[in-house]
Amino acid sequence: QVQLVESGGGLVQPGGSLRLSCAASGFTLGRDAIGWFRQAPGKEREGVSCISSSGYTIYYEDSVKGRFTISRDNAKNTVFLQMNSLKPEDTAVYYCAGRGTSSCSSSQGSYNYWGQGTQVTVSS
Repeated sequence: QVQLVESGGGLVQPGGSLRLSCAASGFTLGRDAIGWFRQAPGKEREGVSCISSSGYTIYYEDSVKGRFTISRDNAKNTVFLQMNSLKPEDTAVYYCAGRGTSSCSSSQGSYNYWGQGTQVTVSS
């Protein structure tokens, strides 16, 4: 069964850190660009970051630049999102998704497969 599984979410205080993981099973994600997305209550899902298959091309949404870092370990079939200096407005369900191609895209519709999401709550 082909699937992506996110983990690492939780409750953290403002200013804290979390590291999300996106693990692939049933296939090798090393040839695919992987994106992270998030959806806060009452808001549309938005793109957070994306990394190309090679890892050489990376994009970040403006509000997370300098705080979040995306990386991948193709040998472990996993993509990570390190989130530092978290803010209450980062509270959302975070999803990872793959495109089936090597390059990133801002179009959510171009991502073919998605994980089930992991909740991140930033609150004191």
